[in-house]
Amino acid sequence: MMETLRYSPKDLTCESERTGFYSRGVWCAATLHWPVGASRKSTPAILMLHGWGGIQDALTVSFYEEFTRAGYLVMTFDYRGWGDSAGLPRQTISARQRMWDADAALAFLKSQPGVDLARIVVWGSSFGGGHAVELAADHPELAGVIAQVPMLDGMAAVRAVPLLRLMQFALCSLVDMIKPGRPFYIPVLSEPGAFSSMDRDDASKAMKIAEDSIGRKYDNRVAARSLMTMGPYRPFKLLKNLRVPTLLLGATEDTVAPFVESSVRRANNPHIRVATVKANHFEPYFEPVFSEVIRCELDFLESLKVT
Repeated sequence: MMETLRYSPKDLTCESERTGFYSRGVWCAATLHWPVGASRKSTPAILMLHGWGGIQDALTVSFYEEFTRAGYLVMTFDYRGWGDSAGLPRQTISARQRMWDADAALAFLKSQPGVDLARIVVWGSSFGGGHAVELAADHPELAGVIAQVPMLDGMAAVRAVPLLRLMQFALCSLVDMIKPGRPFYIPVLSEPGAFSSMDRDDASKAMKIAEDSIGRKYDNRVAARSLMTMGPYRPFKLLKNLRVPTLLLGATEDTVAPFVESSVRRANNPHIRVATVKANHFEPYFEPVFSEVIRCELDFLESLKVT
């Protein structure tokens, strides 16, 4: 049963600076969260990649507070068309465009004075966990990667959706693709059984708690065409290519991004550490599961000797 976030924005000790960068001509809003009192010289850093409908501070606050307390500079950002970033159409998801933004974010983080380029870790959750794996495949110079409740196999996610809901998704996506003008939107999250891109695994409870964290109403819309990016998205195929120390942290009761541990094991990659928690997709963001998850992630970071 979810309780709450460990930290709310008013509890934070990190020193946050709003900034931004350009990704193929589109301005993306970003925030640098520095450890309190840090010298800002030779500082290890973590780039955070949030999930499907995520924006800065929605479900990430407790994580970046713990990471900054451990001595890391943490960078969060909004993907194009979401949150405080520019980009049209709004609230649309393309895996390819998100990888453009993630790559540009990594380059921006590397350009920051005081960042130790040899000690940069990428952290991704849910859909962002898949992006973290992709970045690791493209950037063997990274010190490490953490992929939490990662979307590694879009087809597994599709198979977890009831047939009637899949038919509704297909119809909405078709309407969105042929409709002129602004996109045809559906809710990102909803109560169980209500129509949205995610109605399982306590999705609606997660949205309520996330709104408390960001201090405003969440724009609960996603363009229906975005659903078409899910099935073909299968970053688990890149696992065998990774040369970066990687933690894959799955949730055994996840029905949103099912953790296909057998596929991970078949990669037989000595650079990959696999861990699981008994939880659904959203429970790792909240207590009591959060404590177990963050302990695992901090232990992994300690094993990299990047603190």
